[in-house]
Amino acid sequence: MKHFPRSLLAAAVLWSSAGQAAPAAPSPKQASRLEVVAVSDVRPGNVAVSAQGRVFATFHPLGGSKVQLGEVKDGRLQPYPDLSVQNGGAAASDATFDTPLGVSVDSSGRLWVIDMGLKLGKTRLWAFDLNTNRLARKIELPADIAPKGSFVQDFAIDEARGWAYLADIANPGIIALDLASGKARRFGGHRALQSEDIDMKIDGRLVHFGGKPARVGINPITLSADRETLYFGAMNGTTWYRLPAKLLREGADDAAIAAAIAPAGPKPISDGVATSAVGDHYFTDLQRHAIARLGRDGKLSEVLRDPRLQWPDNLALGPDGWIYVSVNQLDRTPSFTGGADEGRPPYHLYRFRAR
Repeated sequence: MKHFPRSLLAAAVLWSSAGQAAPAAPSPKQASRLEVVAVSDVRPGNVAVSAQGRVFATFHPLGGSKVQLGEVKDGRLQPYPDLSVQNGGAAASDATFDTPLGVSVDSSGRLWVIDMGLKLGKTRLWAFDLNTNRLARKIELPADIAPKGSFVQDFAIDEARGWAYLADIANPGIIALDLASGKARRFGGHRALQSEDIDMKIDGRLVHFGGKPARVGINPITLSADRETLYFGAMNGTTWYRLPAKLLREGADDAAIAAAIAPAGPKPISDGVATSAVGDHYFTDLQRHAIARLGRDGKLSEVLRDPRLQWPDNLALGPDGWIYVSVNQLDRTPSFTGGADEGRPPYHLYRFRAR
C-alpha cells in the first residue's frame, strides 16, 4: 500500500491471530516467469520503466531510507539522478525529496515523481529529463487542493495535453492538475472513491488498523492509451471504474463528473495497476500473492501467482512485453504489525512477460 493518514499510522495496528495459512506455491511454469531485476536492503516503493529499458524506483517512506529515488544499475538501486536531491536523513526542505512514492515515465522521456510531503507539509510533483538526467520541472500543488496531511501517492500523466491525475487516499479524491499553469481541481465525495466494506486478508490474517479492519479508498489510477479515459479504484474494492478525463480537464461540475463514472469491470484488492496499450488492466493481487488481468472482454483472470509476491506494490509496463513489479513486504512493517519489523530483506523488483 502507498501510505496511510497519520492518524491511522499513529494508532495501534493489530493483526488477528487466526488463520496463518501460507500462500499457495506457484507451479514450476509460473515460478520460472518471475525474473529478478534488482535486490535492495531497503524497501522499494513504486517502479517505473523507460522505453529504453531503464528501471527506476522510489524507496518506500515506511522503509526509513536516506535515499528516496534510485535507478537500477548492475542489479542494485543507485541514487538517481545523484545525491543532491536525496534528503540523506536531514530535515525536510524545498531543495530535496521528502517522501516520494508514485513514479512514472512518460512518452516524452520524462521521469515523474509524486512527493507526498509528509514532513514538509506540501505535495510536489517532480519531473526529470532522462536525456540529461536533470530536474526539468517541480510543481507544488495548491495548498487548498492538497493541504497538509494529504497522501497523494499515485498518479497518471497525460503528457500530450499537459495534465496529471492524482489519487489522494487521506481524503479520498481525484486531483486534476494542469501542468502548464499549476492550477488544479479536486473531485471527491463519490462512493466509487471510497473503500468498500470488504476485509483484506493476507496469508489468512485479517489486517486491522486502530482495532478495526482496514478500509482504504482510491489508490490505483491509470489512463487509457489515448489518454481519454481515466480508470481508478479503491484498494479495498472489487470494482474498477472509468471516467472521461475531459470532464476534469474542461472543468465540468461535480454532478456531471459523478454522473459519468461507470464500472469498467471487477478487480482484486490491489495496490498497483498498469493499463496496456490494448486496454488490458493488470492488478497486483495483495491477498493471493498474484497478478491479475482484467481483459477487454470484462473477465478477470490470474496471470501468475508466486509466494515471493509478498505485497506486490505497483506495476509498470516496460519494452518488449515485460511488466515490472515492486515487492516490499509492506504488510510486515511496524505500521501493520504494531511491533517489530517482520520484513526479511532483501527486497526485490521483478519482471515477467505478459501473455
